[in-house]
Amino acid sequence: MGARRERRLEDLASELDAYAHWFVAPDPSSGHFLTLTLFAECSSTARIARDTTSVFLRDAVPDDVMYDAQLVVSELVGNVVNHVVPDRCRAHAGGARRIDVTFKLYPKWLFIGVADEDSTPPLLPMGDFYSPELVTEFSEAVLADSGRGLMLAQRMAAAVWWTPKQGGGKTVWCRFDLDDGVGLVPS
Repeated sequence: MGARRERRLEDLASELDAYAHWFVAPDPSSGHFLTLTLFAECSSTARIARDTTSVFLRDAVPDDVMYDAQLVVSELVGNVVNHVVPDRCRAHAGGARRIDVTFKLYPKWLFIGVADEDSTPPLLPMGDFYSPELVTEFSEAVLADSGRGLMLAQRMAAAVWWTPKQGGGKTVWCRFDLDDGVGLVPS
């Protein structure tokens, strides 16, 4: 019984070490990764995603990249909350809709992926929704009803794309380019 308890304590210590690792300043020379699982039915899902983005990227990227990444994560998570209907094979009666947010930080790039349980491709905007001649004091009247979050992501990130997930669902990815390959902001 003592060996079993000791093993369980070692496992717990290992898990705590792994968890604490994410709150240490990232070392971009080898890359730094984090995956966060959220549920769409939680009332503070978007706020938790924004706050986690801020904590993960603080002192690792320039402030403007961190703010852009926070907005993009918030928009992509909001899209899942407001629009995603899980594939039949992934839906469970009374079950919560799962959202996985993945951060991959390298010396020259930051990749952010937001995964959901719906295989329907996102409608990535192909250009402006309205002609510049239509801009007046009522310009919001000519904006499309959907796709604005992805349009914001396309404007703020260097690239936006999506990939299907094996077994159903998809991931929407964004890439942010870090100037001159600088991964850590000098303290």
